[in-house]
Amino acid sequence: MSKQNLTQKISVVFAFIFYIAAVVSVSAVAYFYIQHGGNHPAVAAWSAAIVFFVGGGVVLHVMGKVDIPDFRIK
Repeated sequence: MSKQNLTQKISVVFAFIFYIAAVVSVSAVAYFYIQHGGNHPAVAAWSAAIVFFVGGGVVLHVMGKVDIPDFRIK
């Protein structure tokens, strides 16, 4: 496997930040669900945030870990 370049390393770091944000969003959903019930708009908004952060984290993680060939003409 070739060495990761700087942008790939940054992508993996942001992927983990997205995963942490998803965990924080899960706790926010739990809080608003307990306080206001399941029909509150905040529960739906934070649930959508979970989907966004997990999806974005997966995409960034794949972009950071994929083996990109060297396209330079030698």
